[in-house]
Amino acid sequence: MKKGLIGKKIGMTQIFDEKGNVIPVTVVEAGPCPVVMKKTIENDGYEAVQIGFGDVKVQRVNKPMKGHFGKADVAPKKSLREFRLDSISELNVGDILKADIFAVGDKVDVVGTSKGKGTAGSIKRWNFARLKESHGTGPVARHAGSLGACSDPSRVYKGKKLAGHLGHERVTIKNLNVVKVDAENNLIAIKGAIPGPKGGLVLISDSVKA
Repeated sequence: MKKGLIGKKIGMTQIFDEKGNVIPVTVVEAGPCPVVMKKTIENDGYEAVQIGFGDVKVQRVNKPMKGHFGKADVAPKKSLREFRLDSISELNVGDILKADIFAVGDKVDVVGTSKGKGTAGSIKRWNFARLKESHGTGPVARHAGSLGACSDPSRVYKGKKLAGHLGHERVTIKNLNVVKVDAENNLIAIKGAIPGPKGGLVLISDSVKA
């Protein structure tokens, strides 16, 4: 069965393997995630499970969501996400998914929201080369430069790389290795870096490439 969890990025550290090699890892607090809802082909046209993560005060939840959590007999959760699994027959509403559904050596895909960097210039956003800082270039060394010809096509093409909003977008890192699983504390150590700031929400699932 395909697996999936919601987690929170704790930060990066390093651990050592049996041979003494240093492995850079990102530690994720994954779960516990209760199953809040099951979606079936008969009712919804596809099979999926909706799971929750992160405790939230009851007074912070609106009335429709209180009914949603109450129907599942699950305490209100801060985040809800769906995972399309191969078969949902093994899971029931109210089941708790923890970090131990993953094991050392598993290949996973991690989805997160990258750090927002606000409005950035073309050099920082698109790695443009800067102009000379001497010989009459003037105070425009970090400008984008020409946007195209003048008379033809007499416009700027769609998708032109310019300054603008950078970061704070959904990013998926594929085929990462699970290096360590601490089932007691619901922690998973994943080799390499994953997107987002410390405390950011991440989704962990079986790798589609493995």
